[in-house]
Amino acid sequence: MKITVLGTGDAVGTPKVGCSCPRCAFALEYGIHRLRTSFLVEHGERTILIDSSPDLRQQLLIYGSPHIDAVIWTHGHYDHFMGFGEFYRVQAMPAVYAAPHVLDYCGNIFRFLNFKRNAADPYFPFTLFGLGVTLVPVNHPPVEAYGLVLSDGKTKIAFTSDSNADLPADTLSWFSNADLLFVDALVPPPVHIPKHMNYDEACALADNLDVGDFRCVHMSHTIPWDLPHTGKDGEVFCF
Repeated sequence: MKITVLGTGDAVGTPKVGCSCPRCAFALEYGIHRLRTSFLVEHGERTILIDSSPDLRQQLLIYGSPHIDAVIWTHGHYDHFMGFGEFYRVQAMPAVYAAPHVLDYCGNIFRFLNFKRNAADPYFPFTLFGLGVTLVPVNHPPVEAYGLVLSDGKTKIAFTSDSNADLPADTLSWFSNADLLFVDALVPPPVHIPKHMNYDEACALADNLDVGDFRCVHMSHTIPWDLPHTGKDGEVFCF
C-alpha cells in the first residue's frame, strides 16, 4: 500500500489569496503550498482517491495523472468533494463510496454525471480492491462527517477528516494503535474552533490513541511550516 498526500490545506489553502502573513509570504517566496486536503491510495494495480478536492486537476497533474479507480467522500463540504467534476472528459467516471446521506447530498450536486454510487454504512467494513475500508463517524457540527480506516491485513491507516477532538468511543477504538494517523489540525493554540482541532489537540489525540506515527492535515495558513508532525503536500508513505 502506498499513500501520497495530495494536499494538506484547509478550505482556503495556503498561501491564502491576498494574504501577506509570514506563512503565506514564505510560501509565495519559495513556491510551496498546501493544496486542499486529499489522499491517493495505491494498492496493487488500483488507485483510490480519498476526497476529491477543488484542487484535483492540479493535484493529478502534479502527481503523474494517475487513473482513479474509486473515490471515497468523507462529507459534503465543498473542499472535500467539489473537484469530482474534474474527471469529466478526462477518464471514465470512477465509482464513489460514502455514507448514505453524504452520497445522496454530494451525488445530487453531480447528478449530471454518470457514475456508480456505493453506500457504505458506518462501522461496517467493506473490501475495495483488496483493502479493508471502514467509515467511522467523527464530530464536525453541524455536518454529518466521517473519518475512515484502511487496512491491508498488516497495516492500519486512520484518517479523521474534518473533526473536533470529541470523537465517538467506537471511532476512537477503530483509530487506536493505527500505524499512521492523518488528523485535522486547523489552527495553532491557543485558538479554539468548536468544529475542528487545533495543533495541540491533534497531537494529544494522536498520543492518546497510541499510534505509530501521525501527520497533521487540513491546516490553515496560520499553522507554521516547521512544526513537528505537520504533513507536507507530496509526502509519500509505503507499507
